[in-house]
Amino acid sequence: MYLSKTKYVRALQCPKMLWMDTYKENEAEENPSLNAVFDTGHKVGELATHLFHNCVTVENSDNKSLMIEETKKLMEAGVENIAEASFSFDKLFCSVDILHKVSNGWEIYEVKSSNHCKTVFDEDMAFQYYVLRNCGLNITGVYNIHINGAYVRHGVLDLNQLFTIENRTETVLNKQGTVRSNIDDIRKYMAIADDFEPECEIGPHCSTPYDCAYWKYCTRNLPSPNIFDICGRFGKKKPFDYYYEGVISYEDVLKHAKLSDTQKRQVEFSYYHKPPYVDKAALKNYLDELTYPLYYLDFETFTQAIPEYDGIIPQSTKITFQYSLHIQKEKGGTIEHREFLGKEGTDPRRAVAERLCKDIPDDVCVLAYWMSFEKSRIKELADLFPDLAPHLMKIHDNIRDLIDPFKKGWYYCEAQHGSNSIKDVLPALCPNDPELDYHNLDQIHNGSEASTIFAELHTKSPEEIAQTRKNLLAYCRLDTLAMVKVLEKLYEVTE
Repeated sequence: MYLSKTKYVRALQCPKMLWMDTYKENEAEENPSLNAVFDTGHKVGELATHLFHNCVTVENSDNKSLMIEETKKLMEAGVENIAEASFSFDKLFCSVDILHKVSNGWEIYEVKSSNHCKTVFDEDMAFQYYVLRNCGLNITGVYNIHINGAYVRHGVLDLNQLFTIENRTETVLNKQGTVRSNIDDIRKYMAIADDFEPECEIGPHCSTPYDCAYWKYCTRNLPSPNIFDICGRFGKKKPFDYYYEGVISYEDVLKHAKLSDTQKRQVEFSYYHKPPYVDKAALKNYLDELTYPLYYLDFETFTQAIPEYDGIIPQSTKITFQYSLHIQKEKGGTIEHREFLGKEGTDPRRAVAERLCKDIPDDVCVLAYWMSFEKSRIKELADLFPDLAPHLMKIHDNIRDLIDPFKKGWYYCEAQHGSNSIKDVLPALCPNDPELDYHNLDQIHNGSEASTIFAELHTKSPEEIAQTRKNLLAYCRLDTLAMVKVLEKLYEVTE
């Protein structure tokens, strides 16, 4: 088996992960957002080549020999900057994002769409250095190119400001003593495990540096629920400390684990199947503070690694592109629905802000779920558009938070599984209603998918755009309808 830099890094996190990739890849949990991450990485990598004069890209191919041969020809022809320069040694293979010729050798540049250089990137670059040195190249420096998180676009995109180039040569050189032993260990593991499935203890490495797609498979024999299902601020290490001590089931947890009040509540309600807890007095006070007409509001946003509009900070600025609004004139009254979805491929923020001011009067009660998100977006829009700021900030100041009854513990039931997220609260309060089941939606089932899909929507066909826009509207509509239904249930339990 050829060991690529990707396989090498995955095996460093967990060799069982590489074994699963090889023999049981179908057990991996689907993660639709991963493709978007890879696409972004490719775009950032391609853009970074423009930092180098006349950079020539080796065409990607399943036949790695062709890539290696093309790289060799370009180097012999005197090309000074080669993207995807490919090399192989001792059944090790890597493609260097950018190989740069200097007077006394070559420099390696690894491009990442992150806004800082992570430790795992050093392992990646150390592997590349090892392969290229053993192929006879004199490597004089190793550099990481990543996004500059402090850059704010104004006018023409400035690549020299967008990217930060960080010298990682010393760190990479210090790792060379372990690269060979790591490779040998990985090969021994795969050779021994060639005929049978190896055992591998779970641990904090299962989510460091990346979440493993085989977590469910590797924990399939644990009791359910277990220590890893507990919500709250456990951190990554503490659940494993308990696990290694044999504290795994909820029965074990109740006997031996030190829990916060909210964690203890989750475990006790699940283990003893307690009925819902309702603090009627606190709930009634909360509900009495809501005034009608009531406007239920939810935003959708996306970010950009490569900022396309003024005022955008890469990987940071949340660009509001959509909202859903359910309006109820009086308690228990009929519901009116309004919505807005920006034009794909454009900066949608001005259109969102203008429409929001038309749809929401400046003196009404607005309800959001986790209102800090909606309030932050409105504040950003107000800062961007001073002419709309007075109206927007009055909306901002009149927002109330529907998460409060759950976050503050005034209502809790076993079916929430310790979560205050509306994705868990809704089915807990309104079970078996297909209209309220996010899984029944087409294409888009959560905010991450909505963000990813809208960001790339302008690249699709007219037919795909039309259908996806319908799906985006349906998803966002369910978010505010969910709030309507949750509030109805809260009124019911206080009667």
